[in-house]
Amino acid sequence: MPAKPKWAQLAELIRGQIASGELHPGDKLPSTAQLCKEHGVSAGVVNHAMIVLKTEGLVEGVHGLGVFVAERSDT
Repeated sequence: MPAKPKWAQLAELIRGQIASGELHPGDKLPSTAQLCKEHGVSAGVVNHAMIVLKTEGLVEGVHGLGVFVAERSDT
């Protein structure tokens, strides 16, 4: 079985942090540069992961401020 793409691994990690409560609604995610450095990936990998998480409604970007954990709509 082929390894998951790096963007999928990063999205899964952040998804798990949100599910476990490590990241709460309203929390700001690290910057793209920080995530690149922490996980040894390119900005494209981080951006792809963010697009996936935004599509899933887990995070939302605020222009000029960053990416934040979205408020949960299932409560």
